Amino acid sequence: MMMQMVGSFAEFERAMIRERTSAGLAQARLEGRVGGRRRKLDDKKRREIAESVISGRKSGAEMARYMT
Repeated sequence: MMMQMVGSFAEFERAMIRERTSAGLAQARLEGRVGGRRRKLDDKKRREIAESVISGRKSGAEMARYMT
């Protein structure tokens, strides 16, 4: 009986945490913030690397070393 009560409290608390997290993420999106890791390369450098590999001037391995 006691374990059932503890389990139901834990389940309720977990639901509350999930709800608060969702609300916080939604608010952050409204403010223009996004989660995740920042991109290492900007769009210009990404295009430059892709063009170099596609045209055959550089190999994928060479451009991977260039990125680090």
